[in-house]
Amino acid sequence: MTRVCLVGDDDVDVRYELLSRETAREALTTYTPGQPYENTLAVETVSLGAAVALLNDLNWYLTRFVDVALVREPSVSEAEWLSRDLATAVRNDEVDPEDTGDRLMVYGVDEGRLVEPMYVTRSGAGTPAAGVGTEREADASGADRDPVGPGTPGIETVAEDGDGTATEAEPSETDRPAYDLREVEETVVVRVTAAEFAG
Repeated sequence: MTRVCLVGDDDVDVRYELLSRETAREALTTYTPGQPYENTLAVETVSLGAAVALLNDLNWYLTRFVDVALVREPSVSEAEWLSRDLATAVRNDEVDPEDTGDRLMVYGVDEGRLVEPMYVTRSGAGTPAAGVGTEREADASGADRDPVGPGTPGIETVAEDGDGTATEAEPSETDRPAYDLREVEETVVVRVTAAEFAG
C-alpha cells in the first residue's frame, strides 16, 4: 500500500478544509483518513499511480490549504517519504527509484507536530529548508492520530546497502547536521527532487 500524507498550512485545519468541501470529500470518500501528525490527513492507496492520481484530483485544494504532500511507496523505501514531485517523477519513469535517496528534507516531530525542516544530503550536510520552518499548529478537530508505521530513522543513523535495505551506521559528530543535535521524538525523512533541493 502507498501512503499519502497531506500536511496543512499553519493557518488552516487541513482535515476540516478537505472534508468539508464536496469535491475533495468525494475524492477521499473511498479512503479512511488518518492523522499521523498534528494538522495532517493521511490515507492508504493501492499503488504509487493511485497516490499520484489522488493528489492530482485534489490539486486545487492542495495549493490553497496544504503546505506539503508526502507519499510513502514501500517499493522505494519502507521508512522514508517522497515529495509529490518526486513521487510523480518515479511513477512516470523519469527517475529511477534507486536514484532517489541522496537529497532529503528532514522534519523533526515535537509533541506530534512536524517542525523545522531542513534540506540535507545523505552524507549529512544540511541547510534550513527555504520558506519553511515554523511549527505546525495543533489540529483543532481533536481527531485521534493513527500510527505511522515503523519509526522513521534519522538520516544520521541510516545507510543503504547495495540491495536497498537500511542498515545502522554510527556517524561522527562532524557529519551530523546541526538540526539532528536537537532532541525530538523522531525525524521524518522526505526524499526530494534535484529542483526542490536547489529550490
